[in-house]
Amino acid sequence: MKQPLLHIFRNTPFGRETLLQSAYTCTQLNLPLSIYRPEFKSFLLYFGTDILQVDLDNSYLNDPDSAQDHIKQTLQEFQLPYKAVKPKGKSASNLPDLPTNFAMMTCPRSMSDDTRKISLGMIGSKVRRIVQTAHIPIFIPAPVYKPWNSIAVLYGGSDNAAGALRLALEVQKRSGFPLQVFSQGKRPELEQQLAQQGFTETQINSLHWTFWDQEEILQSLYDIHHNSLVIMGAYGKNRVREKLFGSTLEKVQSNLANSMIIVGPKCDWIK
Repeated sequence: MKQPLLHIFRNTPFGRETLLQSAYTCTQLNLPLSIYRPEFKSFLLYFGTDILQVDLDNSYLNDPDSAQDHIKQTLQEFQLPYKAVKPKGKSASNLPDLPTNFAMMTCPRSMSDDTRKISLGMIGSKVRRIVQTAHIPIFIPAPVYKPWNSIAVLYGGSDNAAGALRLALEVQKRSGFPLQVFSQGKRPELEQQLAQQGFTETQINSLHWTFWDQEEILQSLYDIHHNSLVIMGAYGKNRVREKLFGSTLEKVQSNLANSMIIVGPKCDWIK
């Protein structure tokens, strides 16, 4: 993870909270920060042969004359420099074409959804498409700035869950914060799956593991500390079903106010 985190700046108090989360995460993971100040409501991201149009709500274009000052004021407490992202050009549709050579991208839950639904933990359809398409992990911050000081990863056996665990181990290495793994199932079975996915015996034996017995995990989510960064895979097929938007992890993301990093099915740098 040498590339920067991409943050799309939203010039509102909510946007300030999101930028604080991005800045804190960059500080803990020793990542550079890149900020895009949108001039238009839409832009394009090219992930290989996939072209993704991201549509923003009007708040992202709010009072552009004050945006630069608000960015500097927000980042002042971190003493964190940043690089402004410039579009590579415009496509045939005349939309800005952003680079995609980043380590991670911040997508608030409200990026392209009705902002009145933010309290429900809703993730907009555009953010879902980014998760499905991107070759990088997607950072979905808590609704308000809340520093995280531990890491919780959900592992159910799928390849995307394995990717999430690999990322979690890297986050642990960089941040120095404790890591806890949460799973449904039996440890021997899941340890065997980890071995098949390339994890070493030392890595497997070092995991601090919590197993959930019940199929309904809503009450089990209390085991995840409120100051944990939650890392999970999306669209996997196993016991903890990483079908993020329609099954177990839909409950996770809609019932936890924690910041989260989501590893999508095309996320290739950690596989």
